[in-house]
Amino acid sequence: MGILWIILIGFVAGMIARWISPGPNDPKGFILTTVLGIAGAFAATWIGQAIGWYRSDQGAGFIGATIGAILVLFIWNRLVAAKVISDPGNRP
Repeated sequence: MGILWIILIGFVAGMIARWISPGPNDPKGFILTTVLGIAGAFAATWIGQAIGWYRSDQGAGFIGATIGAILVLFIWNRLVAAKVISDPGNRP
């Protein structure tokens, strides 16, 4: 049951991040939006533990996951703008 909550929270955090963040918001789709939210939760947990906000057995909550997803989406958009990675939503 725990993995279903992770997927649900990841999807909702990814949707909110795509709604808040400016830009083309690629990658698109249910799975990539969920991965975006889960990656944001991992990023928020890692940063929070590194600076002492969370203990090693704690994870980021919903708000932290959303902020982390916005951070991941911002980095994604900057890498695409700098042409470091290709944009999968913009195929010739």
